[in-house]
Amino acid sequence: MNYDVIIIGAGPGGIFSAFELVQRAPQLKVGVFESGHALSQRRCPIDGDKIKSCIGCKTCSIMSGFGGAGAFSDGKYNITNDFGGTLYEYIGKKQALELMHYVDEINLRYGGAGTKLYSTAGTRFKTVCIQNDLHLLDASVRHLGTDINYVVLENLYNFLQDKVDFHFDTPVESVEALENGTYKIHTEQGESTCRNCVISVGRSGSKWMETVCREMEIPTHSNRVDLGVRVELPAAVFAHLTDELYESKIVYRTEKYGDMVRTFCMNPKGAVVNENTNGIITVNGHSYEDPARQTDNTNFALLVAKHFSEPFKDSNGYGESIARLSNMLGGGVIVQRFGDLIRGRRSTPKRIEESFVTPTLSATPGDLSLVLPKRILDGIIEMIYALDKIAPGTANEDTLLYGVEVKFYNMEVSVNEKLESKYKGLYIIGDGSGITHSLSHASASGVLVAREIAGQ
Repeated sequence: MNYDVIIIGAGPGGIFSAFELVQRAPQLKVGVFESGHALSQRRCPIDGDKIKSCIGCKTCSIMSGFGGAGAFSDGKYNITNDFGGTLYEYIGKKQALELMHYVDEINLRYGGAGTKLYSTAGTRFKTVCIQNDLHLLDASVRHLGTDINYVVLENLYNFLQDKVDFHFDTPVESVEALENGTYKIHTEQGESTCRNCVISVGRSGSKWMETVCREMEIPTHSNRVDLGVRVELPAAVFAHLTDELYESKIVYRTEKYGDMVRTFCMNPKGAVVNENTNGIITVNGHSYEDPARQTDNTNFALLVAKHFSEPFKDSNGYGESIARLSNMLGGGVIVQRFGDLIRGRRSTPKRIEESFVTPTLSATPGDLSLVLPKRILDGIIEMIYALDKIAPGTANEDTLLYGVEVKFYNMEVSVNEKLESKYKGLYIIGDGSGITHSLSHASASGVLVAREIAGQ
């Protein structure tokens, strides 16, 4: 099959690339190749009853398929340059924000109307945080919720399905640059060629992306890995923050080591969930816009970023080894009461059952100190006590800690201000590029590249 544009990956970057190409250059023939299922066929077999833990599906419906790993996320679009990626370093802060606002408009048009846009601008909590040696980052946050996010994706797919060729359950094995300046992609179903190729494989495609860069001799740079836990506590503890801000990105520098610890992916009245990345079971969180699907708990991640240079450069390998250790000890995700952690004892089913916080995820009671390195665990404990000053109750005995949570970042791929590699017409976008780390930044990168292609 011959195309004008081939997009590899149907996550946020790929979807918004296809959407913008249809808007600006409808004459172009566009093919989207996705290793996972169509949106309607994405179903995780874990039901909490008959199947309680990951069974290692050939294709993980949580991480792959139309919508990418963000399809079943909390649907938070953070409109900011303060976190979520370094797209602004390539295209400037003004254009980056303009693209994120454009993405927000599309989401509202395709089902997100009526959802709330939260903002940290002018909030009193900024002062409260500074007074307690914490730092609240600036952002506007559009919260779609897992349910509305699905509706938006469904509507976008319905719009695109007869304008773009979608090839689901079709992983791309390799990409080849031909002498005539075009590209050939290889799959089990055959080969396809194109004039422009957009690679948008997300974090779950990190190993594949590394292989492509190595085979095509595209320069890369080592990135970081974020390690930590997911905290679950009564929603009332953080209600004064989440009611006004919804998502609060708070950063703390530890006294002991000077490491940065941050809150991430806050889910008011949400649920903790499993996540499968390259066969490793880690933890994440969701929340819903529909009050009927909300819980009595709030969950969020506490993450410590680790960078490696010489002689060790495999940040993701380091994170994977710790996650595998958790899987080995707990058969998946481990849960521990904060009080048990501080006392140096493992949590037991009986202690979890007697806790005042009811877990929203069925996890194995255990001891996180046997899994996480001391430096990282010390930082997390410090951060919990620091948060307790602005949200009393965070450091309660029954606060639950799930581990491990790992955020893998792709090697940062060398691209220019158009997100184009050293090969003309070969673009690398989204979280697979190592440049973006969020729904909004990944989507914005897709719009940017589509406009470049359409303007040729």
